[in-house]
Amino acid sequence: MPQMTWPRLLSQRRFPDQQLPPTSAAPVRGAFVQDYDRVVFSSAFRRLQRKTQVMPLPETDFVHTRLTHSLETAVVGRSLGRLAARHLLEADGPLAAQLPNLDQDCGDIVAAACLAHDIGNPPFGHSGEDAISSYFASAAAAPYLAGLSAAEVADLQHFEGNAAGFRILTHTYAAHSTGTAGLGLTYATLGAFTKYPKPSEVAAGALIGGASEKKYGHFQAENARFRHVAAELGLLPKDAAAGFYHRHPLAFLVEAADDLCYRIIDFEDGLKLGLIAPETGLPLLKAMLGDPAGRVGSVQWHDWREELGYVRARLIGKLVGEVATIFARHAPAILRGEYDQPLIKELGCWPDLQQVQRLSVARLYRSRPVLEIEAAGFEVLGGLLDAFLAATFDAGAGHRARKLLDLVPDQFRAVGPQAGAPAYEKILLLTDYVAGMTDQNALSLYKTIKGIELPKGF
Repeated sequence: MPQMTWPRLLSQRRFPDQQLPPTSAAPVRGAFVQDYDRVVFSSAFRRLQRKTQVMPLPETDFVHTRLTHSLETAVVGRSLGRLAARHLLEADGPLAAQLPNLDQDCGDIVAAACLAHDIGNPPFGHSGEDAISSYFASAAAAPYLAGLSAAEVADLQHFEGNAAGFRILTHTYAAHSTGTAGLGLTYATLGAFTKYPKPSEVAAGALIGGASEKKYGHFQAENARFRHVAAELGLLPKDAAAGFYHRHPLAFLVEAADDLCYRIIDFEDGLKLGLIAPETGLPLLKAMLGDPAGRVGSVQWHDWREELGYVRARLIGKLVGEVATIFARHAPAILRGEYDQPLIKELGCWPDLQQVQRLSVARLYRSRPVLEIEAAGFEVLGGLLDAFLAATFDAGAGHRARKLLDLVPDQFRAVGPQAGAPAYEKILLLTDYVAGMTDQNALSLYKTIKGIELPKGF
């Protein structure tokens, strides 16, 4: 029976075609640590500091942004990767002899992939994905989609931040250079990053159900690139020609780190903002710790907010250990492509995590400030896309259209080395531009081109 193998899954080669120098010495700064550093220093990662996690355009310093969420997820992911791999090494002598640094490598790979996991998300949180999808499904966008393939239309009408992230990590704009590597990450990190190793459209008969099929992970423009990554790593195919594969095993840990952080830390945000009552939320988190009745701590708390931080830290530590054990138990089935479920669903406290999620949805995600600004996001992102697409595709572009296009950086236009790009690529370039903006940048540009507010100058 075919299965994935750890030596191949941990490929240190860099996308798209780097050949590793012959050496047996352990590097002081390994390839996967370099991946982490490359993400940190990228402009796309830096922009996450002004992108919404839950509360759009937050006015309090406490509330998490996409950047702080990504950093925390990377910390949790590193621990998950190292602990899970340590379990594998302890249970498998031959594997330990073959890959003695498996625990460190897995921790570094998962940390780098977690750090990048939201790098493709548009402004205004997950509603930003809905706003872009909604625009391309509208009558206003229909003329621009004529002539595109069904799969290309699906990319746009079901816009996915995960696919945009894979594009950022692997794509270099011809207007910038002749390079083709994107951030030039290792194949292992790209594989772990891709939680949904499928395109937006696959044959119904190829679907087998599971966590990795609920979204998609690459646009048609990057289909060949992802198939190249999958071939290098030896991912098991579901429909290789379509770019549809089983997950890299470490993607399960990336998913788990994200799930734990957004469920627990978003909930913490809701408590700190006063949207969830502490007398409701704090006991729910404490219950998941499973402390024995009558346990007396060494510290007496006088501020529930400080106690909340302590409980959250203990809870994440406890769940990291449990998830790592669950992963190790299922690792053989994962390597054979026979397991495809979120690891956190097997936690003993899963019902409590579901209750945390329900409270977050009711009190935080559907709070009036969130809904108001997310609704505005539909107008802002749809308005920007409509203005720039009209200016691009209007054969008789007038003065206004030319002024609008002059506002768009060259790497997002079919000019210079990118001249002659097909319609799909032109649309994708402009979507890259809008989706890559921060919340404030998108709002400010929308107000400017609509004449609502004049720029303040330099």
